[in-house]
Amino acid sequence: EDVFQLMNKTPQAKKCEAMAGITKEGDDIVSDTEKGSITRDVGIILAAPKVEHYEIATYGGLTTLAKTLILQKVADILYKTLQEEKQTDETLTQIAENNINVEAAQEVE
Repeated sequence: EDVFQLMNKTPQAKKCEAMAGITKEGDDIVSDTEKGSITRDVGIILAAPKVEHYEIATYGGLTTLAKTLILQKVADILYKTLQEEKQTDETLTQIAENNINVEAAQEVE
């Protein structure tokens, strides 16, 4: 909303088919796995970074475009969001490496 305001534009929601597909994949993982299982948690942790990577690619591209168009305030907002998405991706990786994958290996044994 801040970016649109800076550009004197009105934001309009538009369905992103790619994100809808990624979200559906995550929903399928949940419905195909046992409630409360570590297997479900692993599936979710495997699916979630796909959302983050899509967002990272989008915000990265938009940040670069804003810089090219010399819209520094816009670029700053987009860059901050880009960094937040990267941090979320890193957090998901840490959860997988330090917790969920280890627990899943024990659940399989």
